[in-house]
Amino acid sequence: MKKDFYEILGISKSASEAEIKKAYRKKAIEFHPDKNPGNKEAEESFKAAAEAYEVLSDPQKKAKYDQYGHQAFDGGGGFGGGHGGMNMEDIFSQFGDIFGGAFGGGFGGNSGGQRRMKGSNLRIKVKLTLEEVANGVEKKVKVKRKIQAPGVSYKTCSTCNGQGQVMRVTNTILGRMQSASTCPTCGGSGQILDKKPANADAQGMLLEDETVSIKIPAGVVDGMQLKVSNKGNDAPGNGIPGDLIVAIEEAEHEFLKREGENLHFDLYISFAEAVLGVSKDIDAVNGKVRIKLEEGIQSGKILRLKGKGIPSLNGYGTGDLLVHINVWTPKTLNKEQKQFFEKNLTDENFIPQPEKSDKSFFEKVKDMFS
Repeated sequence: MKKDFYEILGISKSASEAEIKKAYRKKAIEFHPDKNPGNKEAEESFKAAAEAYEVLSDPQKKAKYDQYGHQAFDGGGGFGGGHGGMNMEDIFSQFGDIFGGAFGGGFGGNSGGQRRMKGSNLRIKVKLTLEEVANGVEKKVKVKRKIQAPGVSYKTCSTCNGQGQVMRVTNTILGRMQSASTCPTCGGSGQILDKKPANADAQGMLLEDETVSIKIPAGVVDGMQLKVSNKGNDAPGNGIPGDLIVAIEEAEHEFLKREGENLHFDLYISFAEAVLGVSKDIDAVNGKVRIKLEEGIQSGKILRLKGKGIPSLNGYGTGDLLVHINVWTPKTLNKEQKQFFEKNLTDENFIPQPEKSDKSFFEKVKDMFS
């Protein structure tokens, strides 16, 4: 079972942004590959700490993790199903600035200290039907992303000698202080353009359409963001591609209304159907469901169909489908129909006689949320 992110960093849920950053820095320095060469266990702990920090340092991701746990990111968000989803290069590229000069020539992409740039992320919206939300779906989308042009070549930056950083020594009253900053020539990539094809841009890139497959888990919510690793823009030289950020947009259903993991359906029946009882087909997210209404069913009654709602993103079961019974009163009657009701107007069988077991509207609402 996957370990809790707060436990990995040794912090509480109420930890501030500064405390989260401090805890991650401490863990990453402890398990850094340069301090633990060849130690696979330390490497896994290093990746786990980076995964925890990647989520908890982002307010939106942290809120989703607090609400849904690991399942909020196992569908593509975060590192996706384990810290194997982001390799050491990704970690060094994204979080190197936290460490400054803690490991010699910068917190680089390998033990030699060379940094690898990460390409920019791309963002798209994917609109899902309620059926797709309930069952999960694989979507193929076309995105325009920058890729390195065929035939482009790069060479080592002479300013930083491929480190991506330049060191500066300053004399202070405390002595000589050394600091690192991003190389102004290569922008931190450690490489500069050598040969550029005629159709490429100033960084040796081309804009190209690519079809990307996105696996969306059941139970996602409107506004949630998923991540498809390495499907953003390429980075120059030996850099790492950015990510494709997918924002979920839920389309409104014609009949069903969603409330968390539960669904609501308004069923309208005639007065005759309410009196005599009837079987009805209900539209659910997995097809039609037949229900039987008892004789004398009252308007306002709520029938709960267990497990016919939306699956929990955490994998903790499935919500229910709540069917709201509405008895439709005819607005006009012919002479014969009107005479029938006038004749029975004072019949005690037609006079409302609610039983103690019949709940009020407010009690029904209370039950819906309990």
